[in-house]
Amino acid sequence: MNFDGILFFPVTPYSAAGTIDHDMLAQHVAHGVEAGAGGVFPACGTGEFHALSAREAASVVRSATAAVDGRVPVIAGTGGALGHAIEVAKGAADAGADGLLVLPPYLVGGTQDGLIAYVEQIAAASGLPVIVYHRGSAQYTVQTMRRLAQNPQVIGFKDGTGDVGAAQLIVRAVAEEGRDDFAFFNGLLTAELTQAAYRGIGIPLYSSAAFAMIPDVASAYHRAYVDGDEGRRLELLDGFYRPLVALRDETPGFGVSLIKAGLRLQGLPVGSVRAPLVDPTAAQEQRLAEILDAGRALL
Repeated sequence: MNFDGILFFPVTPYSAAGTIDHDMLAQHVAHGVEAGAGGVFPACGTGEFHALSAREAASVVRSATAAVDGRVPVIAGTGGALGHAIEVAKGAADAGADGLLVLPPYLVGGTQDGLIAYVEQIAAASGLPVIVYHRGSAQYTVQTMRRLAQNPQVIGFKDGTGDVGAAQLIVRAVAEEGRDDFAFFNGLLTAELTQAAYRGIGIPLYSSAAFAMIPDVASAYHRAYVDGDEGRRLELLDGFYRPLVALRDETPGFGVSLIKAGLRLQGLPVGSVRAPLVDPTAAQEQRLAEILDAGRALL
């Protein structure tokens, strides 16, 4: 599966009544594809997978797939309790997703053999290609990734730990298994901050929550990154991403909450985040507005 361009992780909009606003979701996704997204990842971390029922997740994927209309790959989130993950994975397949991003299992931590079984049971149940997300209770060793790379349904690895040494060894191990079709992603929060380092170890792709909120600035950064224009990349890093990360780090869960707040500030009624996440305060929203203005000024 080929991802040509920035990876778009849309939010899940909610109405005033707290239900999913599918019209707003379709508008949000279509705008991202038109802005140059190389792949769409609905109902994942930025889309509040943790807060969606299996039925809601399937409906989000269905709306996103319709809005994408075959222009780029659609990779749906799944994970959590195994039974829930399988139900969500089947729902994503029925909704037309091209693949799955397998988030960690809920609460418990198993052995490496257990993690392999978790991934392979989800893949088998859905029939879809899967990308594993390396973070939390799902941290894959080099040997585990060697074994998973032998399964043609496993097509990618997304790192959310920040251990670039371990990630480098996994990249090399998968290559040694002959998998030149494997996709590697940097999945850290606000991945633009660390992507230069990840590119150096053979992980060229990154997830961009910022693209969901301000695609013009995120796309400018991506162009500078792809073109090797370090002066321009660092200008955007210093002028936009560094202050955004400083604000993000003030409150747990702001990696999602700020994206929704930024969209609301720009006139898109995407609603609040669901518990246990919280919205920013009025003062934090004002600072976010100033950060967004500063980012646009760099364009």
